[in-house]
Amino acid sequence: MRFLRPGRLVVAGLVLFAVAVALLIIPSRDYIFLPDRAHPVAPLVKVKGGHEPRRGGVYFVDVVVRKATILERLFGGLHEGADLYPPQAVDPPGVNDRQRRTLDLQDMQRSQVIAGAVAERAAGLKVVMRPVGARIGFVQQGLPAFGKLRPGDVVVAIDGQPVRTLNDVHVRMAAHNVGDVVAFTVQRGKQTLVEHMKTVGAGTGAERRAVVGVALEPALDIRLPVPVRIDAGNVGGPSAGVAFALQVLAELGRNVLHGHKIAATGEINPDGSIGPIGGVKQKTIGAREAHVDAFLVPAGDNAAEARKHAAGLTIIPVKTFPQALRALATLPQNG
Repeated sequence: MRFLRPGRLVVAGLVLFAVAVALLIIPSRDYIFLPDRAHPVAPLVKVKGGHEPRRGGVYFVDVVVRKATILERLFGGLHEGADLYPPQAVDPPGVNDRQRRTLDLQDMQRSQVIAGAVAERAAGLKVVMRPVGARIGFVQQGLPAFGKLRPGDVVVAIDGQPVRTLNDVHVRMAAHNVGDVVAFTVQRGKQTLVEHMKTVGAGTGAERRAVVGVALEPALDIRLPVPVRIDAGNVGGPSAGVAFALQVLAELGRNVLHGHKIAATGEINPDGSIGPIGGVKQKTIGAREAHVDAFLVPAGDNAAEARKHAAGLTIIPVKTFPQALRALATLPQNG
């Protein structure tokens, strides 16, 4: 029988230690989604002349998203409620990690303004929403806009002609044939860029049209009659919109909580509709850990997923902000 000398044992131990440390700290290419306990919204929202509700509270939920270590990639069950995703499932096509983070923060800022508008309109106040362009939500990989335009860009002109609404975009593009070169003027942060692209065809027959491969949504200049300031720090994404709107309305004096602790998630749109979000599993666990009384979740697949992980937590599916208010009004008075 052969025995390792003490020196060799030390070397072998150091090698094993280095491997263990590497597994713990070296990131893989994949992302890991982790639950984060729901946070109270009140410290983040300031409404001029408003007051926080005396009883109950609104909570927003987020997800810790980071690169998984090699060990986490190999053993995904190291954390309760964790999910692993490949990079293509997290980063939009053509957008790197840094650009995605910037886009997430832009989405959060936009959701804050929209939340204030929806809440003040629900309070009976007059909110001004002026269209100022078309915001790019998605760029199709392999089409002309890919690599030139980015999600978050705001289209303000096509071929030098101003764009204010989505209909303006349709009119400008309808003037082009497949194969024409079109010039998009976009606002990207503080930059104004002009990108020239050769259009391709989409659709068949009479429906065939010239496109560059972007999905658009309205870009709005929103003016609130009552100033609202929301500071979410480094939290990104649009999914806290419903929670922010509830808090603003509560601070304007509306009894929306009826003494309850309410967690809420969902992207809120200018018309008050509530759109789906990601990370529902982790957010439901985070709501449970905060011991809230109920969790407002976008109706459909999001609500179905939330129920799988509710463990007794009341899940309230909602499609619109007015529906959310009605659902909360049906809860029994707490205290």
